[in-house]
Amino acid sequence: MEQTLKPDKKLVTKQWAILLVLSSMAILFVLLFQLLLPLSDDVSSAEVSALVWPIAGGVVFVLLFIVGPILVIWVKNLSYIIGEEKITIHKGILTKVQKNIPYRAVTDFIVNRSIFDRFLGIASIRIQTAGQSQTPTGYEGNIAGIVDWEKWHQVLRDRLKRLHPVSEALATRETASSISDRDLLVQILHELRAIRKALEK
Repeated sequence: MEQTLKPDKKLVTKQWAILLVLSSMAILFVLLFQLLLPLSDDVSSAEVSALVWPIAGGVVFVLLFIVGPILVIWVKNLSYIIGEEKITIHKGILTKVQKNIPYRAVTDFIVNRSIFDRFLGIASIRIQTAGQSQTPTGYEGNIAGIVDWEKWHQVLRDRLKRLHPVSEALATRETASSISDRDLLVQILHELRAIRKALEK
């Protein structure tokens, strides 16, 4: 049974909070730059202000009036489908992307809560797979802006366990007949010697 999830509106609030922090940092950087920069006799404080404040204003304008609305539209277009065999992430503004992540490729689900997430009462569930090192983020997918993350984290883990069951009998047998580290290393050494002899022939 498929279940569709949409990120909570608090995710938009989080994006705006991040943009406001970045804008504040840009203004603070300009203030510190103007206060701490040693001026020569040829350059006045007014000339420095005329140069750096328009740059800071441009950065703040881009963040709040261009990036902000784009992020709002991006969050509105974001949705997740939790299926029986795969997770589907729909995203994009002009180019629509549908990303399918089958449970058979998933190794783990990680709950991630930044300082903004904790303040707003939301979380992200990161989807880790065997090939995640090839992605720039380090994880295959991200279910962001979820309010009841504990419930969904458990649902995803349960579906993963159903597709990757651990045999209790095998686990018990391995525990009962555990091999010491030394014996294991000796066995590996014998196998390597046998492989080397076969390759030399």
